[in-house]
Order: sequence, then C-alpha cells, then structure tokens
Amino acid sequence: MKQVILVRQDLKMDKGKLSVQVAHASVEATLNSSKKTIHDWKEEGMKKVVLKVSDLKELKKFLIDAKSLGLVTGLIRDAGKTFFKRPTITCLGIGPDDEEKIDSLTGNLKML
Repeated sequence: MKQVILVRQDLKMDKGKLSVQVAHASVEATLNSSKKTIHDWKEEGMKKVVLKVSDLKELKKFLIDAKSLGLVTGLIRDAGKTFFKRPTITCLGIGPDDEEKIDSLTGNLKML
C-alpha cells in the first residue's frame, strides 16, 4: 500500500509552503479513507511518494482519473492568505491504496 501526493510545478512554491501543502494533501486523503485502509497502510509503514505534475490542468486530469479508478483523493486549495494572493489549488493526495493500483495511474510521473 502507498499514498502519492501530486504537486504543481508551475506554482514554484518555496520549500516551507510546499511542505505544508504536501502535508495537507496527505492528511486530507487519509481522512477520506476507511479505517481499515488506514490501519493496513499504517501496518505496512505508511509509504508516501511525492510526484511532480506540470500545472492545474494536469492535476485535474489525475483527480478525474483517480476517482474513476475508485481511489480516495484529497484536493488542496490554499486559502491565499500568505504565499498566494488568491485561493489556489496546489496539491492532490491519492490513497492510501494498493500500490499497483496507484502506480497504474501515476507510475510515469517523476519524483519531486
């Protein structure tokens, strides 16, 4: 089992902002998961991988495709009060779920 977090590269977030957005995506997707899935993932070490997507269009494509595969997601929209000047979609958490199922969707993406 694993979870992936997709991060938009066009936003050029600094390390601090990026770290917080990734954490939000991980937590949101986890909270949207079943207790059994969370338990099983925790037992296996809670594997997470952070991957790059180019922009909002690509991120939304992965959101639609993840949902069509029955994967749990957590889409993050920053409130726009610090780094961004307006609300901005930054990241997408997918899973936790079966690693092969997630890899069938995101296996071609590069790690951050």
